[in-house]
Amino acid sequence: MVDIATRVWNHKWKIDPIVRSLIDSDFYKLLMCQTVFRRHPTTRVTFSLINRTKSVPLAKLVDEGELREQLDHIRSLSLSRGESTWMRGNTFYGKRQMFTPAFMDWFENLRLPAYHLERVGDQYELTFEGNWPEVMLWEIPALAVLMELRSRAVLHDMGRFEMQVLYARAMTKLWEKIERLQKLPDLRIADFGTRRRHSFLWQDWAVQAMQEGLGDAFTGTSNCLIAKNRDLEAIGTNAHELPMVYAALADDDAQLRQAPYEVLADWHEEHDGNLRIILPDTYGSKGFLEHAPDWLAGWTGIRIDSGDPVEGAETAIRWWKERGENPREKLVIFSDGLDVDKIEDLHARFSSRVRTSFGWGTLLTNDFRGLVKDDALAPFSLVCKAREANGRPTVKLSDNPEKATGPQDEIARYRRVFEVGHQERREVFV
Repeated sequence: MVDIATRVWNHKWKIDPIVRSLIDSDFYKLLMCQTVFRRHPTTRVTFSLINRTKSVPLAKLVDEGELREQLDHIRSLSLSRGESTWMRGNTFYGKRQMFTPAFMDWFENLRLPAYHLERVGDQYELTFEGNWPEVMLWEIPALAVLMELRSRAVLHDMGRFEMQVLYARAMTKLWEKIERLQKLPDLRIADFGTRRRHSFLWQDWAVQAMQEGLGDAFTGTSNCLIAKNRDLEAIGTNAHELPMVYAALADDDAQLRQAPYEVLADWHEEHDGNLRIILPDTYGSKGFLEHAPDWLAGWTGIRIDSGDPVEGAETAIRWWKERGENPREKLVIFSDGLDVDKIEDLHARFSSRVRTSFGWGTLLTNDFRGLVKDDALAPFSLVCKAREANGRPTVKLSDNPEKATGPQDEIARYRRVFEVGHQERREVFV
């Protein structure tokens, strides 16, 4: 096992790339990329970085030259032979050759396209523009780079023993969480923490700790490189990006209203009925479920990623009952802002009523809260979202209006089209 503190102290960052592989990314990103590659290969999309936590002045903390070095390194990456073999030959969700030969031929020759970086005040404006299958693969590594460069900036002036103690305390903090999770019967939990991790090495350590501490209750990781290296299941299905872009491409309100369902129809066809998890909150879960076609009720489960998770699970259970489905046979995946207290509460409330699973993100892979002066390593909310598609603005509403993105006039239009009523505002932690 890597001695993280010694590694951090010794290399002093200069020759240690943050992103080591094109598959140092979330599994859902690769799954979505294949769908986009087949169905929308020439759609032009722009992605933009958004720092929701304005109190973290990234441009003051992170040197622009170092940031460019890391981004340029990512552009030099290509799949290794071992990575290609893993993707082509491994079994994912019980299916061999999840990735088609045509997609793999394209991916093996891919280099990520150019980026645009500009300092605006105390923040960075980082954008990626190009064909959708290419630029979408920038999202996860871009976030990982900025999160880790911020961590490195805070750690840079620490002494060796101070750093050893810091990581010892962080390890103890995580292990104490794992000990609490060990007490939950029939727990199913996975690592979803790539995009806002403290560092690659720390995420890898956290995954190993989960493996040892939780055994079969730990179902895998969303990070493909770690899944490959640690012989774990790669976990993930789809994300808000698909309905956001499909909706932007709609020519009128009627097409806009159907766009989220078109996404899932394409997904169903793409994966032969596998990976059937609904993410309903892009334009409001309540309206999505009320107007959903009957065939969606037969899908495996629902992922709850914004709003009140208790309310979201209750809404899902009611919906399944109304559609003649047995909720006990359905899966609810909780994935928004989780930590141990919330996991314990949700498990107690719902594990006897539905099949529950947890995608544990930032507070698994980046909980250094309270461990350094001024809480300078506390996690913050950094996202990279599709901003435009073929010149049209994208919109996300969410079940929490604090997470809404897009021009205000388009947000108002989407709220009207999707019949979104009052929504409770909740603080966005991560």
